[in-house]
Amino acid sequence: MIRAGVVGASGLAGGDLIRLITQHPDLELTFLGGSSNIGRRPSQLHPGLRIDQGLTVQPVTEDVADQVDVLFLATPAPVSAELASLLADRIPAVVDLSGAFRIRTPELHDRWYPKVKRRTDLADRFVYGVPELIGDQLADAALISLPGCYATAITLGLAPLTLGLGLDLKTVVVDGKSGSSGGGLQLRTSDLHPFRSGAIAPYSPTGHRHAAEVGDFLERSKPGAIGSLSMSAYGVSNVRGLLTSSYVFTDEKVDQRELSRAYLRFYKGRPFVRVRRHDETLIPVPDPQAVLGSNFCDVTVLYDEEGGRIVVLAALDNLVKGAAGQAVQAVNLRFGLPEETGLTMQPVMPA
Repeated sequence: MIRAGVVGASGLAGGDLIRLITQHPDLELTFLGGSSNIGRRPSQLHPGLRIDQGLTVQPVTEDVADQVDVLFLATPAPVSAELASLLADRIPAVVDLSGAFRIRTPELHDRWYPKVKRRTDLADRFVYGVPELIGDQLADAALISLPGCYATAITLGLAPLTLGLGLDLKTVVVDGKSGSSGGGLQLRTSDLHPFRSGAIAPYSPTGHRHAAEVGDFLERSKPGAIGSLSMSAYGVSNVRGLLTSSYVFTDEKVDQRELSRAYLRFYKGRPFVRVRRHDETLIPVPDPQAVLGSNFCDVTVLYDEEGGRIVVLAALDNLVKGAAGQAVQAVNLRFGLPEETGLTMQPVMPA
């Protein structure tokens, strides 16, 4: 068994990590860490869990290295940066779910995460990316940084165009809509039920740091592939789930058939990306409803002849494929397990 620990055990992503680890045939939950709720059991923190296994939340010290083979950091970025510095060379694998090490370029990192001070040498050592795109780099990775939820959907949507077809994308404009769980458990007036219910809130209409990490990653993967990438983000009244709509402009000639074939070819053998026709089900897809509770990302590509643009839609559960599920997927690859181990649950619908 692979001994696994979760820091940030009282958060939403931490709760989903506990849920997934305890149903995983090859992972054993051996440590829960945090700075608040010390001494509390998982069942006291997450009403849906009746899982204790004798564990309570404990402070994180260097001694955790004796208790785990892999440590998940479901913590705010400044905390992840501090813990990574403390534990990076003491544990076989550290998996960070925060933004502390996502953006490799120092200037970009400082712009989007000005309060996150990190060791430069650690930033260079973290392997970043969606498992579908960097799986071969995870086999012996000691430090893994996972993309944000929006970044996961955007990258999976664009990768077949840039890394598959090799298109040069002149302009990409992303519209993102996410449920309230994307903001974690911070208490903000704008997230209170009287304001959030029924809302479509433009909380980041002129830029989002997840778009910056997508641009940073794709530029390193294929220099010059994207001329500009911008994003507007909206909060909606759903709890889980997000949808990204990427509007892509290119000077290169494409058609619907070529695009559809390229996406099917690119994601063949990748079990968690479902390439779909948007009219293939009772409701138009991708729709976050159709992936809730699962590690799937549904992707659809369309060509708009009148607008001269490619439209890429991607939907996922931000707490599973956008966080905890993707973390477990990466650990499966890191320890040589089949990619889908412990992640075969189907979506729950309606939710």
